[in-house]
Amino acid sequence: MGRGKIVIRRIDNSTSRQVTFSKRRNGIFKKAKELAILCDAEVGLMIFSSTGRLYEYSSTSMKSVIDRYDKTKEEQQVVTNSNSELKVFTTQFLYSEVPLEVKLMYILFRSHDNI
Repeated sequence: MGRGKIVIRRIDNSTSRQVTFSKRRNGIFKKAKELAILCDAEVGLMIFSSTGRLYEYSSTSMKSVIDRYDKTKEEQQVVTNSNSELKVFTTQFLYSEVPLEVKLMYILFRSHDNI
């Protein structure tokens, strides 16, 4: 027999809310640890309780996880920005008065870069 579905909303009773928080916090930490071990993933998890207390888990050091996150986020933004600029340039270039042969060569080189 499976578990019944619950409505996801704030628990009014403070004791029940604290018990649920504690059980779910432990559960998500267990899942994070399993993910790190089973999949060789670098995992970092931070939870702040309603009272402001910090609970954290990291498979390596939390600082290295945060540094890696920041570096990856910056790289993604650079790629996104350069792709947007390239799309604008490509659109303007293809609709410009450049000879058809030059446009075809450009398209050929662009398609080769994406392979």
